[in-house]
Amino acid sequence: MQRSNARFVERLPLVLKRPIYAYALTLIFCVAALLLRFAAEPLLPTGYPFVTFFPAVILTSFLFGVRPGIFAAVLCGFASWYVFIPPMFGFAMNPAVAVAMLFYTGVVVIDILLIHFMQRANFNLAVERERSRMLADNRELLFRELQHRVSNNLQVVAAMLSLQRRQIDNDVARRALDDASARLALVGRISRALYDPSGNGQDIGAFLTALSTDIVDASGRQDLAVSVVAPDAMRLDSDMAVSFALIVAEAVSNAIEHGLPDRAGRIQVTLAEVEDGLMLEVVDDGRGIPADFDSANSQSLGLRIANALASQLGGRFALFPGQAAGTVARLDLPAAAAC
Repeated sequence: MQRSNARFVERLPLVLKRPIYAYALTLIFCVAALLLRFAAEPLLPTGYPFVTFFPAVILTSFLFGVRPGIFAAVLCGFASWYVFIPPMFGFAMNPAVAVAMLFYTGVVVIDILLIHFMQRANFNLAVERERSRMLADNRELLFRELQHRVSNNLQVVAAMLSLQRRQIDNDVARRALDDASARLALVGRISRALYDPSGNGQDIGAFLTALSTDIVDASGRQDLAVSVVAPDAMRLDSDMAVSFALIVAEAVSNAIEHGLPDRAGRIQVTLAEVEDGLMLEVVDDGRGIPADFDSANSQSLGLRIANALASQLGGRFALFPGQAAGTVARLDLPAAAAC
């Protein structure tokens, strides 16, 4: 309702198909003001010849612009002078009449000018608002195109690494290229999924669900069940989203590759708010890790990347043995990560 009123005001003054319609409606307003003045005559004290004519001038100027407003001011002025200023039904002129007519003229001129300048300012505001909307649309289009090109370029680089792998006989080098290609492809998918031109951040529950499912599907495993628990309506700061997503991807991939390499199982991704920030846990029911395992000093490239990204976010990443079985990958983040 409020937006509809704003749109109506932005259209003022109304431009009718034929100007004669505006002047015809102006004449109707003036006649209505005259009849209303006649009806109010018994209720008014002596004087007040213009009391019902001012609203007609203001309404006409507001709806149809300056020229119909001037037309209404002239008609109403002559009508009030002829009918309601003594001697009645005549255009007598004396000092009192001159002062009254000057007063009327001054008031209607000020009213018309104020309405005119207000509508000019309102028109300029509407033009600027439309220009801002078009700029915002263009900005979103450019960002969308940029995001699309960056993601495509990452996918191309990943494909080139896969092609280069075919020319290498060393198993370690082939495995390193496979890992690099997979991570680049993952970064491309994450960047596209995280795209948000408003800058409000990504809904974390929906994103974690999509990311975890995508990683399990990419592994080709049909015997793994993944579930996500996250607070409702929590959003992740856009500046931290890619690093956060890569850590989650590394933890889920680690659970698939090392925890559940050859049997069915479950992977639980849980994000919770704690007293001093956020806590993410990726828990599997696989073979587990030794109790003395130190993820901070591990030689695994994936864990080293996860530790580096966690430090970059101001948090900490670690692996722990599960209470019954399996492994717990835990990421602790400061409260500033959520928005």
